[in-house]
Amino acid sequence: MQIAIAGAGLAGLSCAKYLADAGHVPILLERRDVLGGKIASWKDQDGDWYETGLHIFFGAYPNMLQLFSELGIEDRLQWKEHTMIFNQPEKPGTYSRFDFPDLPAPVNGLIAILRNNDMLTWPEKIKFGLGLLPAIVKGQSYVEEMDRYSWSQWMKLRNIPERVEKEVFIAMSKALNFINPDEISATILLTALNRFLQEKNGSKMAFLDGPPTERLCNPLVEYITSKGGQVRLNAPLKEILLNADNSVKGFLLRENDEIVEADLYVSAMPVDPLKAMVPVAWRSLECFEQIQGLEGVPVINLHLWFDRKLTDIDHLLFSRSPLLSVYADMSNTCKGYYSDDRSMLELVLAPAQEWINKSEEEIINATMKELEKLFPVHFEGSDRAKLLKYHVVKTPRSVYRATPGRQAHRPPQRTPIQNFYLAGDFTMQQYLGSMEGAVLSGKLAAQAIVEDVGLSLTTENQQMSLV
Repeated sequence: MQIAIAGAGLAGLSCAKYLADAGHVPILLERRDVLGGKIASWKDQDGDWYETGLHIFFGAYPNMLQLFSELGIEDRLQWKEHTMIFNQPEKPGTYSRFDFPDLPAPVNGLIAILRNNDMLTWPEKIKFGLGLLPAIVKGQSYVEEMDRYSWSQWMKLRNIPERVEKEVFIAMSKALNFINPDEISATILLTALNRFLQEKNGSKMAFLDGPPTERLCNPLVEYITSKGGQVRLNAPLKEILLNADNSVKGFLLRENDEIVEADLYVSAMPVDPLKAMVPVAWRSLECFEQIQGLEGVPVINLHLWFDRKLTDIDHLLFSRSPLLSVYADMSNTCKGYYSDDRSMLELVLAPAQEWINKSEEEIINATMKELEKLFPVHFEGSDRAKLLKYHVVKTPRSVYRATPGRQAHRPPQRTPIQNFYLAGDFTMQQYLGSMEGAVLSGKLAAQAIVEDVGLSLTTENQQMSLV
């Protein structure tokens, strides 16, 4: 069967990959001239790459890791030491670490927490551990129920000291969904903590060895096209055309009003453009009413090149800055961006609601003030580090804003429309809005199609045998 897929981010690419594996012919349509969606990357006039986001791969990403294995590109993941590193604002230029020993979970996670005496006191550690017990014992069912609370509310309910939130979870909340603990659903942080505590290498991190478009998206395209699929760039969707029974007749493209017809159709667009594209005839259906309660969160990704090395740390860093979320010196962490004498910092500015409409100059000036606190030795005296160039990548609508109650608005991959399916990290799957969630959603959409096509063929064969 031919299956048209709108959107060539990770959800659309993975959906196309697994449909091709099942013997179908995916036709992938991407509105932009670059693959990847929220992991897109570009090369500037100097030959340097810059990206949509700072992309971290976790050991708790089984579907992503399986995808790398199936493509034969596991060696492109550069695994780092199993630790989490936080800046210490009260001691500029210093760091606090949670080092995970080579022991089974959850023992290694508990030891990592207990051995860190910089950020939490022993009474705070004990109260935090006791507060987490229901999530550890009851599992995902409890985690899902906690979507009614923000993380801040949940911590108060569990009698966890406020300082635990300030010291650790402001940084983690911004890293996971680009918003603060008083906004983010408790389900999001509890899901991550459960993975980190219950899987030995769940919190272990890897960086891709180069730009995601080249090192991950291109291999997916090569795989899909080798099996007869198509991938088209500069093919923006204008309208979803309907038959008389409200099933999909075709995808109308903006370019020359071309109509792409297929046997089945998938939207792998982010939730915000999907909401705008839903046909009027579908809008009263529960599935499409659900998504009206989802909205992408703004985020800003920064790339700054300096005339010297600012740090030799080869890892992700939690800034604990009011402006910045996480950052890394990509000249250390990424083989494709390596430099032994200059730093290229990639940083995430979050929450970005108040910054998304500000000028690049304003954003960079504010960021530099924060960097002076993070790297004081390099910005003092007459021999100050010089900013050589920068790129600012604004995403006004990124992953869905995971505030309390959003789980009920995440739709399934199957829709009430018989020939139309959904993929995207906002759809219902066991991971939050993330690269893992996008890959899993694409796989689940493909599985639903394969199951439905098989059921349809079985029914047709049964009807033929009766005749």
